[in-house]
Amino acid sequence: MPPRFAEAPAGLDALQPDWWNSFAAPELAALVEQALAGSSDLAIAAERVRQAELAVRIAGTSLFPSLSGGASTAERYIDPSGTGGASARSSGVSLSASYEVDLWGRLAATVDSAQASLAGSRYDLQTVRLSVSSAVANAYFQVLALRVRRAIAQENLAIAERVFRIVQARYDNGAASALDLSRQRTTVLSQRATIEPLQVQERQTLAALALLLGRAPQGFSVAGMALDALAVPAVAPGLPSDLLLRRPDLASAEAALQQADANVAVARAALLPSIQLSGSTGLASSALLSLANPSFSVGLTASVAQTLFDSGRLRNQVLQSESQRRVLVESYRASIHRALKEVEDSLSNIARNRSQEQSQRAIRDEAQRALALAELRYREGVEDLLSTLDAQRTLFLAQDSLAQQRLARLTAAVDLYKALGGGWVRPAS
Repeated sequence: MPPRFAEAPAGLDALQPDWWNSFAAPELAALVEQALAGSSDLAIAAERVRQAELAVRIAGTSLFPSLSGGASTAERYIDPSGTGGASARSSGVSLSASYEVDLWGRLAATVDSAQASLAGSRYDLQTVRLSVSSAVANAYFQVLALRVRRAIAQENLAIAERVFRIVQARYDNGAASALDLSRQRTTVLSQRATIEPLQVQERQTLAALALLLGRAPQGFSVAGMALDALAVPAVAPGLPSDLLLRRPDLASAEAALQQADANVAVARAALLPSIQLSGSTGLASSALLSLANPSFSVGLTASVAQTLFDSGRLRNQVLQSESQRRVLVESYRASIHRALKEVEDSLSNIARNRSQEQSQRAIRDEAQRALALAELRYREGVEDLLSTLDAQRTLFLAQDSLAQQRLARLTAAVDLYKALGGGWVRPAS
């Protein structure tokens, strides 16, 4: 593991499990809590944990003796010569027990495999929890950004219509050409056409957010807030080695590797003889539905079984289990490298997006001043319409880019929280 992250800033806040509160958005916190309570994905992951718990219990029963009992009664008529026979009646109860001696650790390894699978399913549940909460945050931010972009488009449409009225007045007075009028009308129509796609995207994003909350999308909406009012938290990433204890997906990959180790032990133990102990006892009587004057029996058996020839099936199973373990070793290492890359990418995105947002805000402010001057000079006849059109396009793009850059900063912060494990800490075993 590297000693530190290349772009790790210093003096930042510690990572908290309820990281979504760091954005200072009460509605977002409420939505995340609803998702954690009603998400279908989380409910499915929780059921898989229960299934793994039952699998551990089932595997654990093989370490203990099995006990079974039975009772029977019967009446038979026997006539061997066809001249008259006799009835034979019997009743009995029996009790039997069997136990496999785990001399080579096969049964214990089976239990270890089930327990590793259980641990992995619990880590998978935390991974789904982190994925759901981060998806809710990203969808909420996207809804707010689309609303801002739609408001910007409507404001720019109003500006374009205002300029069109100026061009229309100059055209009516013979001071502007029909070409100028057509150009500005095209700008108005183009700006009007940008509004509907943003409305469609907003509806689709709200529907996706509703599904994350486990709700039907029809009639779902959020109150929202100003995009600039959201706080962009700064989080200390810690040491790279901390990821091994803070990312549930890495813990799940490690649990899968532990399960593979146990499966190798099971396959190897299958090559060795199995030892089975069994015992039985019972009462039998020659009466029907009665144990009068019963006879008593008891038996104890020890057996050893060894596969002598199976065409290499068991040995090939061992080789297959060992190969699978090597695959999981490489998968675990690749997962660690991928996690390190995700953190580095998120850190660099945060730094870059913060700088780009500041630059884009300055561009937006200059574009607003340029458009005001262009309108004034065109109204006074000093500049032609092309200067005003260019100023309009520059402002429209600058405002829209600023909203998208703000969204990129928020998304990068969520990505960093997710890459760092969302404040989850692996419990001590």
